[in-house]
Amino acid sequence: MPSFDTVLEPNLVEVKNAVENASKEIATRFDFKGTSAAVELKDKEITMFGDADFQLVQVEDVLRNKLTKREVDVRFLDRGDVQKIGGDKVKQVIKIRNGIETEVSKKIQRHLKDSKLKVQAAIQGDAVRVTGAKRDDLQAAMALIRKEMTDLPLSFNNFRD
Repeated sequence: MPSFDTVLEPNLVEVKNAVENASKEIATRFDFKGTSAAVELKDKEITMFGDADFQLVQVEDVLRNKLTKREVDVRFLDRGDVQKIGGDKVKQVIKIRNGIETEVSKKIQRHLKDSKLKVQAAIQGDAVRVTGAKRDDLQAAMALIRKEMTDLPLSFNNFRD
């Protein structure tokens, strides 16, 4: 039976390269000289440091530019709250989304069920497997998922005939 998996997987190698490039640019930019502006990647979290909220916005702008140049969708980023750390320094943690949460998986399932397409969706860990009798139904399901879930950069893999 034909099937495909709906997944949410960033290219972590490109994310790492983008963070390193952003860090180099921040170190060499004139407006960041003598400040605590920095960006670093640990596991699947990007931490931005700055002297003020305004500087964090600038650091994030540099980071987004580097991610875009490396063709990493910025919708993978889940921004956290700005936290104060000693004196006038601030930091912000950005989590990199990886894997579809159960609520979003159920939403995808519901959309497919309501669409009256002849496909079935099954939640498998952090992916959603969609199976159907015809290839055309699966392609229609892909189009529906892309249309309904615009806030997430979902991709489709394991397409089997």
